[in-house]
Amino acid sequence: MSELVVSRTSSVHGIGVFAIALIPAGTLVGRFVGSPTVVDGTHVLWLEAADGDWNGVEGAGVLRFLNHSRSPNVEFDGPDLYALNSITVDEELLVDYGEQWAHVL
Repeated sequence: MSELVVSRTSSVHGIGVFAIALIPAGTLVGRFVGSPTVVDGTHVLWLEAADGDWNGVEGAGVLRFLNHSRSPNVEFDGPDLYALNSITVDEELLVDYGEQWAHVL
């Protein structure tokens, strides 16, 4: 999936993830990869397991640089990231971090 996105400087915050090809709505953009962790951190994705427990993944791939937006254009389904709408070349991919980030645009 790396042929779809790249990380680079973001006007939203620090480093972001940007499309390097047209990404149609519904496309699997990639998978959040990394090492299991129980410690929260800047690049940790928390996934709810079937038993209701939460498992942390310390990001190691480009998707660890996804920035937050209350108007996201991508969303996670488990560790898989999907385009919510068509994303153009050079557009930043943005995900909603959740309720604890509701105060941030």
